[in-house]
Amino acid sequence: MLSISPKDISTAQLHGYLLGAVSPRPICFASTIDVHGNVNLSPYSFFNVFSAKPPIMVFSPARRVRDNTVKHTLENVLETKEVVINIVSYAMVQQMSLSSTEYPKGVNEFIKAGFTEIPSELVKPPRVAEAPVQFECKVKDVIALGEEGGAGNLIIAEVVKVHINETILDAEGKIDPFKIDTVARMGGNWYSRAKEGIFEVPKPLQTMGIGVDALPEAIRNSTILTGNDLGMLANVEALPQGAQKASFSEEKHKNAQRLLTEGNLSAAWNELIN
Repeated sequence: MLSISPKDISTAQLHGYLLGAVSPRPICFASTIDVHGNVNLSPYSFFNVFSAKPPIMVFSPARRVRDNTVKHTLENVLETKEVVINIVSYAMVQQMSLSSTEYPKGVNEFIKAGFTEIPSELVKPPRVAEAPVQFECKVKDVIALGEEGGAGNLIIAEVVKVHINETILDAEGKIDPFKIDTVARMGGNWYSRAKEGIFEVPKPLQTMGIGVDALPEAIRNSTILTGNDLGMLANVEALPQGAQKASFSEEKHKNAQRLLTEGNLSAAWNELIN
């Protein structure tokens, strides 16, 4: 038995143990807006539901370990006291991962990750149309748990409106766990899928993925490639040479999709542009 005192190891090492052990964790896909109207979208796995009456959800954007800065989500929530918590299904996991790239403040991750904004009814932040369930929330409190890198900030949010895609309901009107097909975070690059077990999603580039909006039109508007496929293709630092000349070919797009399923991103790009 390995016994460890948290103060005797680095924050990064402790973080790894915590996330590896406390899993799978549901994902809060939080859309927020700042006082100037700039939209932000980012996922957090320090998240759960804590009360039904009132309906309360809590998530925690932690201070960055490397430089002790705070996330744009936290800044926006402190300014506006509103958030939409979107639930993540397997069909959108690659785009969700891409949205966690640390784009500069003011960059809209809906656009970079290829998601669709739809207006909320009671709060200002937009909802993610692709999310099977969306919770409009008013922020009741924000509790800072520390001032050093790695410290969490508990955002206590009260649900004021729920939106549920009816295709995930069963015959009795209840959410079917197979139809909603949620994903959850584990340690490292690992996720779990409600109906199939664990799988891996490589972390977004430390530099910056180009984003779905920067993909050539023939690829971005493909009738074959899914949102997950586009999310993987967009997680490159720069477009491969010749990518702008890409045209639609059903055979090439199906081959590229197969290669992406196998985790071979470079070969998929090769197939699309050659």
